[in-house]
Amino acid sequence: MTTLFAFAFVLGVLVFVHELGHFLMARWHGVKVLTFSLGFGPKLLKVRRGDTEYCISAIPLGGYVKMAGETVEDQRTGSPDEFLSKTKWQRFQILVMGPIMNLALAVILLAIVLMQGAETLAFLDQPAAIGVVQPGSPAEQAGIRPGDVVVRVGSLDIDTWEQLDMAISSRPDREIDVTIMRAGREERLKVRPATTTLTTRSDTRFEVGTIGVQPDVYPSVRTVTPGEPAERAGLQAGDVIISIDGKRMVFSSQVSEAISSRAGQPVRFVIRREGTEQTLDVTPEQRGESAMVGISIANPTISFQPGPLEAFSLSVTRNIETATMILITLRDLLVGAASPRQLMGPVGIAQISGESAQLGWVALFSLMATISLNLGLLNLLPIPILDGGHIAIMGLEAVARRDFSVHLKEKMLLAGFVLLMMLMVTVIYNDLTRISL
Repeated sequence: MTTLFAFAFVLGVLVFVHELGHFLMARWHGVKVLTFSLGFGPKLLKVRRGDTEYCISAIPLGGYVKMAGETVEDQRTGSPDEFLSKTKWQRFQILVMGPIMNLALAVILLAIVLMQGAETLAFLDQPAAIGVVQPGSPAEQAGIRPGDVVVRVGSLDIDTWEQLDMAISSRPDREIDVTIMRAGREERLKVRPATTTLTTRSDTRFEVGTIGVQPDVYPSVRTVTPGEPAERAGLQAGDVIISIDGKRMVFSSQVSEAISSRAGQPVRFVIRREGTEQTLDVTPEQRGESAMVGISIANPTISFQPGPLEAFSLSVTRNIETATMILITLRDLLVGAASPRQLMGPVGIAQISGESAQLGWVALFSLMATISLNLGLLNLLPIPILDGGHIAIMGLEAVARRDFSVHLKEKMLLAGFVLLMMLMVTVIYNDLTRISL
């Protein structure tokens, strides 16, 4: 039930904001709005205020604003309050305001989330310097080595580890160009990310790409429990764990895995303390189902809590970065460089909305910001039947200095409808195959 309510809330807000943009700009230019609907199909609830009927319809996968004289098929009187009686510039403003409202909502929601503050892994905002290359991984096969810095994936510049993760995860089993910086010069390598499956709390499976690299960071000892094996062996809070039994450590989870089954067996820690490496032998002791040494481990993190202006500025920057990556991914989908398995439909959105709602409003707002950004960009694409398609047709008419015939526009809209139906079938198929039965 949480999933259903969360989905209805997320989609309802995003659709309302989008249609509100069209509605307000239409009223601003004096266009009569006949219907403002959340959803399509049969009207479940409706109320009339002035010339406009406000309603909630049965199919909750969108919405619409119906304006007087909106198309050439409508019964027109030539009245100045009809959509087609307005100039192309005025019609452009009405059409573009829906996507703009979604983009603005994405910025506002993310700014609200950022103002709450967060603690994130420090390496995510750092250059993508490779610390570990897993044996047999796509990265090793391509010739990537520890010490390399990834600076580009395809045509996308990579400045941070977070950008690298996003760029690679959307391209499972697709050969891509990866540009690295090695010994002061750039080298371009061909890498084919392997496909791995991530499973969410609701057992929904997502296929993502991975090349088998880890950052150049180390976990550190946060606390040492008095009287436990770690203290007896000489471990101290603040020690940086370089390796355990010769295996390079990167994340705190690897430390737990390295000792969990070694009860009663000496384990060799290589640590760095005050710039000097030391070797310590620690013998884990059984505690419940796992062996432990009496330490808590932490990865380097950064904390921030920006004020309103800083959060807004940071939100704009992050949305621009994400929008750039979305557009590049869309281009790669068209040329086959990215997998269509990454596309998500209403079922997937509903499941993630439910999970985010259970995590709290901050997670839910963060998800809404991402979906709102995607929705705004999607509607700006020059696909007939979408806002961007109508804008593109008006632009072509302006260049041709004449209005296209009704027959030609109908063909364009039909082509757009077929394309959207193909897209809908793809995303619903993806959603259904992700669900664990």
